[in-house]
Amino acid sequence: MVDLSKKPYYLNQSQIEAVQKQVNHMSTAAKIGQLFFVIGQDETSVDIPAFVKKYQPGGMMYRPDAATKIKREIATVQTNSAIPMFFAANLESGGNGIVNEGTWFGNPLQMAATDDPKSAYELGHVAGNEAQQVGGNMSFSPIVDIDNNFRNPIMNTRTFGSNEQRVIKMAAAQTKGLEDSQIIPVIKHFPGDGVDDRDQHLLSSINSLSAQDWMTSYGQIYHHFIEAGIPSVMIAHIMQPAWERQLQPGIEDQDLRPASSSKLLIDGLLRGVLHFNGLTITDATPMIGYNATMARKDLLPATINAGIDMILFNKNIDEDYHFIEAAIADGTLSMARVDEAVTRILGTKLAQGIMTIDGQAVATTTAPLTLPNAQHQAIAAEVAEKSVTLVKDRDHLLPMTPAKYPRIRLVVLGDSDDGGFKEGGHVTAAFKAGLEAQGFQVTLFDQKHLDFHETFEEGVADVKAKFDLALYVANVETASNQTTTRLNWVHLMAADSPWFMQSIPTIFVSTANPYHLYDIPRVSTFINAYTGNQPSVDAVLRKLNGQEAFTGTNPVDPFCGDLTAKL
Repeated sequence: MVDLSKKPYYLNQSQIEAVQKQVNHMSTAAKIGQLFFVIGQDETSVDIPAFVKKYQPGGMMYRPDAATKIKREIATVQTNSAIPMFFAANLESGGNGIVNEGTWFGNPLQMAATDDPKSAYELGHVAGNEAQQVGGNMSFSPIVDIDNNFRNPIMNTRTFGSNEQRVIKMAAAQTKGLEDSQIIPVIKHFPGDGVDDRDQHLLSSINSLSAQDWMTSYGQIYHHFIEAGIPSVMIAHIMQPAWERQLQPGIEDQDLRPASSSKLLIDGLLRGVLHFNGLTITDATPMIGYNATMARKDLLPATINAGIDMILFNKNIDEDYHFIEAAIADGTLSMARVDEAVTRILGTKLAQGIMTIDGQAVATTTAPLTLPNAQHQAIAAEVAEKSVTLVKDRDHLLPMTPAKYPRIRLVVLGDSDDGGFKEGGHVTAAFKAGLEAQGFQVTLFDQKHLDFHETFEEGVADVKAKFDLALYVANVETASNQTTTRLNWVHLMAADSPWFMQSIPTIFVSTANPYHLYDIPRVSTFINAYTGNQPSVDAVLRKLNGQEAFTGTNPVDPFCGDLTAKL
């Protein structure tokens, strides 16, 4: 059984005995409920008290909604739950991860571009404070993955970059900010995303590093946080074949598993080699990367048997609960293993201060909401000012002023709502209004209504007659369930591409993916802003016209190893 006297719990004997007594007195149904971390239920479509009493889940994970509504729903859940619950959200880039009025503070890569851990601390502190106001007590962050592959479509600006020491430095600061706001941090995505160029939402992706290379990179990161007492780790649907082969020489290829169902990677690597004693939670189990491994009726019990304590989300909740019940009934899943998982769950709740020694919920704040928060927005603006990065300005087009370039052609790429992890930012209107406020005449390229002459017959003189500078803004955000974050020009003749960039001044700004030079390497001037929130747009506009200097540093290689991109 798990030792609750050790890291990361440090419970005393009376506390340990209280947890053991609670586990011993729970029904099998109550124990099964604790294994599940379900989606936050919407009061407009579900009888929340009835749901909680029927399924008795161990935690709920919320997507953004109105703050007053989320606060009311969490209070209702906690009131009707026999055991205090985890209330989590993806607080990766601000309080907007749980409430609509929350601050979109900035993506982790933006914090890394400041090269100042204080930025990451403020990210954690702001997000944590805003989540705590509505009753949240857990964050599925920091992300401790390494951005090793610029083609990866899911990590990118969600990471702290490509250097493991910077990842450690920044993620540790974010962790401290969350903890200072009374939020439990959950680092992710073990065994490490960012090596593959695919998305675990769509398949079981692969961390293909050798065992030694993994240990000196991702392993070093996890070792640091485990030694520091991180309470929980999220387990991904990502394979790490080298470590499975090292722990079980001769293992057949067909027996290799993603970490979310691999006893070798959880009980073997994470717990045995790295000595993690804390709570393990899967990434979302509706993902194809999870379900493609084996039949779900076998997969859910295999997940618990692998050493994982909680299952995130359901497909059909009744069916999922039945799969665990059936596995216990036929002996596939032992009650001893279930009790171990439940002990970790309750031990974490007690150690992290959301449950009292007698099993009651710790009272949460009843103070009025301070959302939206102007002070938090001001801190986000300070970070934006420090982070925007000038990657290159080959032809010295900057500063960009109305005196030099009175007429601007503005072309915005991406800027869609498609996909998960979209932070809600549309930048087109913000850039157009900001440029016009500076005195530019702005014409916006319309990708949906192409002009025949412009698309097929226009020459350089025709273009020069219309504008003095082309400003390209790419807001191609990281999103789940997509295969690429590359530039996607209009398919008809790439009509919105800057074919004229060697003849007419052309500046390219990315408010998301920092790697667009891979698709437009010859552009003269390239700027990375990392986040499409209003503070970042404002900072870009000030820096473009010379009001303030560029101070951001590259947390990744924006040239993608392409020599021509540096020219």
